[in-house]
Amino acid sequence: MDDLRGTSAIVTGAAQGLGYAVAKAYAAEGMRLALMDINGPLLAEVCSELSRAGGECLPVTVDLSDAVDTQRAIAQALAFCGTPRVLVHNAAILVNRPLLDIPLDAWQREVNVAIQAAYMLTQAVWPLMTEAGGGSIVYVSSMSGIKGFLDESAYCTAKHGLEGFMKCMAMEGAPRNIAVNTITPGMYMKTPMSERNYTDDLKQKWVDPILLAPAFVLLARQDAAGITGQRLNAWELSQAQDTSAMGK
Repeated sequence: MDDLRGTSAIVTGAAQGLGYAVAKAYAAEGMRLALMDINGPLLAEVCSELSRAGGECLPVTVDLSDAVDTQRAIAQALAFCGTPRVLVHNAAILVNRPLLDIPLDAWQREVNVAIQAAYMLTQAVWPLMTEAGGGSIVYVSSMSGIKGFLDESAYCTAKHGLEGFMKCMAMEGAPRNIAVNTITPGMYMKTPMSERNYTDDLKQKWVDPILLAPAFVLLARQDAAGITGQRLNAWELSQAQDTSAMGK
């Protein structure tokens, strides 16, 4: 699909950071947006900003670690946007601490925001995308999805889980023409999460997440005949998109 205008998207973790950058890029493409985040006031500001710029945007405040609240949010989002062309599950929690310092409820919260929410969101859009003849699902992963890091046992478990879920759903999606991929930033980003977790040295290298947004626009255009079943690098993909655009 070359023209995304008039289609719709669901983006989680959209109040700030990478999710906000993706929402802004989708709005610029003329997409109708249902944006999810736990930070209701900030999310409302984002939707107001995008609406002032001419976009159609619904803020959906939700705790994605809670199954009941997630189900309510999904129903609200789908009622607004109909069948989404793309689902971007970006929301995540990262709290660095040793295993013995992680209470069970905190472990469940970190893992559920990634895995439980991915399952519920995907299951909800799956029949709609199938009936529409295709669609694209993107799970935001990281290096923590293939490597272990000290004091990141819950986060690494969650991201590894997303990688496995993607591989299974890409196979199921193929006969339904649904593309399913994971994507990593591929570059240090200036976000609230990185503010808390990056060293001073890494903060010297970070970039604005908007520079990674072209990759998500490309993925919104995919179906199973295009890019699917892949672990992608947003920085490299976005740079390639920029180079291609300059050559036109």
